[in-house]
Amino acid sequence: MIEKPAQVFDRDFEWGHLGRFAARVGGPAQLGVVSGRRRQGKTFLLEALARQTGGLYFGATEATETESLALFADALAEATRLPTPPRFATWDEAVRYLFSVGATLTGPVVIDEFPYLSVVSPALPSILQREFDRAASAAQRGKPGVSLLLCGSALSVMGRLLAGSAPLRGRANLEVVVHPFEYPLAARFWGITDPRLGVAQHAVVGGTPAYRRFVNNDVPAGPGDFDDWVLRTVLNPGSPLFREARYLLDEEAGVRDSATYHSVLAAVAGGSSTRGGIASYVGRKATDISHHLGVLEDCGLLRREEDLFRQGRAVYRIAEPLIVFYQVVMRPRWGFLESGRGAGVWRDVRPRFLAQVLGPHFEQLCRDHAAFAPSDRLGEFPGEVGAGVVADPARKTQIQIDVAVLAPPVPGEPRRVLSLGEAKWGDIMDSRHVDRLRRARDLLAARGYDTRDTILTCYSGAGFDPSVTATTDDRVSAVTLDQLYEAPPTS
Repeated sequence: MIEKPAQVFDRDFEWGHLGRFAARVGGPAQLGVVSGRRRQGKTFLLEALARQTGGLYFGATEATETESLALFADALAEATRLPTPPRFATWDEAVRYLFSVGATLTGPVVIDEFPYLSVVSPALPSILQREFDRAASAAQRGKPGVSLLLCGSALSVMGRLLAGSAPLRGRANLEVVVHPFEYPLAARFWGITDPRLGVAQHAVVGGTPAYRRFVNNDVPAGPGDFDDWVLRTVLNPGSPLFREARYLLDEEAGVRDSATYHSVLAAVAGGSSTRGGIASYVGRKATDISHHLGVLEDCGLLRREEDLFRQGRAVYRIAEPLIVFYQVVMRPRWGFLESGRGAGVWRDVRPRFLAQVLGPHFEQLCRDHAAFAPSDRLGEFPGEVGAGVVADPARKTQIQIDVAVLAPPVPGEPRRVLSLGEAKWGDIMDSRHVDRLRRARDLLAARGYDTRDTILTCYSGAGFDPSVTATTDDRVSAVTLDQLYEAPPTS
């Protein structure tokens, strides 16, 4: 196994796969695909892998085909120690040359930001397909082949690279997605030990590792420093983080008419999470925003989540916390923030931050916790974790379930409900919350769900009244902030 450099924080899962790929260099030709949203450390990982193994790292840029070919030739010459870079008129020439000399390297060939190349030169994936097919025939004769890693941040492009009838479909030996750090790991990365501060800080920057560099390693000193930290960093016009949320959308391939996309994100951030609600907010018909929703999903900026208790009903959630913060806090007051009036804006919008950013984000962290919690807490490994609405016809109301955990489906048997949960960031939870969950459990049982072992779970950022766990008739659990952080998910 290739040793992971000390400067790479965590990423053991990703490095393990990349290391095994690199260890097979010198054998048959192989293709790996690495993707993930920007700022997650993909380049950092792949540069380190190339250095450790003696491979070739080429970072593509937005350039013409001619310039890209010249830059690629320079990188090849340096890696193979050629005194003079080769000259390529087309990618057909460049790829054939790469496959002829790439096998002589002791490490893999990494082409980073591959979408920059394929957008300008659409034939490139087909050229690679042809050469991999030729290399497969050569491998039968015992000839070693190139080990190629293609990497990119444009998820819409990378997602199509191996899909459907794409030229490279079926050719890949490795596919790795580099995700943001899970919330407990993100706290460790930032050196945050207070869970209340961890939730608040994660609600702003999420688990994207590059954002610590963006703020020059400025870490909030404690819960009392959080407001000042927000003013020093994300609301500071001199900080790279200040405009980052706007760039995240603009950088994605396929995004045109960015005003409509921003309005869609603003709708979701503001609580209009259904397709109809989003369309109404934007001022379009639901059918008119289908393309925009699809593009945002392909970009990894939006998630579509099914209601676990209402078939065919779904809500949209923004996948990047910084975008939620921008849409709720920054975008409505952008002019004031640009002129350096962040302190006044923050005082005014802080209640909105608590209600529309921090509260919903806490609910999401609770769902994440339920998905990764130790199996003894739920009795078994969950099949599905999400949210849902339980209709109460007798009372003509609905019960929102923030954290619903279902067992894996078993054909012919009722679906088992492992846990029904409610999450409150700023409220001390009491028996009323348990009663609401109990009512939802009984309604689901009447609909045919198996709720005999359902745990009624309260998640709170403010604490619990003793009445929450006083009952002896039901299985009730109270999850504190400390418990939320005690068992980090495996990255």
